[in-house]
Amino acid sequence: MKAVILAAGEGTRLRPLTLDRPKPMLPIGGAPLLEHLIHLLAQHGVQDIAINLHYKPGVVSAYCGDGSQWGVRLTYSIEETILGTAGAVRRLQPFLDERFFVLYGDVLTDLDLAALDRFHTAQQAALTAALYHVPRPWECGIVDMDSSGRISRFVEKPPRAAVFSDLANAGIYVMEPSLITAIPPDAFYDFGRDLFPSLLRHGAAIYGYPIGPDDYLLDIGSPDKYEEANRDWAEGRVKHGARDGRAGSVQTPR
Repeated sequence: MKAVILAAGEGTRLRPLTLDRPKPMLPIGGAPLLEHLIHLLAQHGVQDIAINLHYKPGVVSAYCGDGSQWGVRLTYSIEETILGTAGAVRRLQPFLDERFFVLYGDVLTDLDLAALDRFHTAQQAALTAALYHVPRPWECGIVDMDSSGRISRFVEKPPRAAVFSDLANAGIYVMEPSLITAIPPDAFYDFGRDLFPSLLRHGAAIYGYPIGPDDYLLDIGSPDKYEEANRDWAEGRVKHGARDGRAGSVQTPR
């Protein structure tokens, strides 16, 4: 399988930490978050990885190079105008010629990607989204699904009074390449806001995969969450990560 890591965002909520680097290059346990994601994919046998870039792309390419440090091949997609999470995938259509993972570049996780893929295959899904329970569902994209895991409803950041679930989009997908044509070319298009509602309206087989209690997942989109990620790493709560074979040194921003 192949994979896309979405790493184009500026990380404005994390400033001043992101003034000199994209959010996925913030260090956790001495290595950038992006390196942890590459390492996770490599552990699951994914060798071809594309990374979309927009904000300070040279910081990523200078550190990661061609990916050979981790036994993978990296392809960079530099967006002059940011295209959104789904728009980034549409731009990579020539590269994505087989089933592939999508990982948001601001998520620290040790999720068993092989188990996610097995579920996706067993359900004959067009797209499977990893899900996790959240305490503040009105701040997330939340889903409703049947007993088989098939998603029937997806709402991005609903009003508090309209919350119907605490299962939220974790920012990790398995996706069939046939769905890419459902994304408009050369336009800003988001998975949660645009693609998921469109696919559901057309009856596509979209499934949800709630992560297990032993799986770690944290969105580091705020300073508090970034600090939490580093504490969790130091306490050994993350099962896997880029502990060895780092491509280069990375300094903690101040």
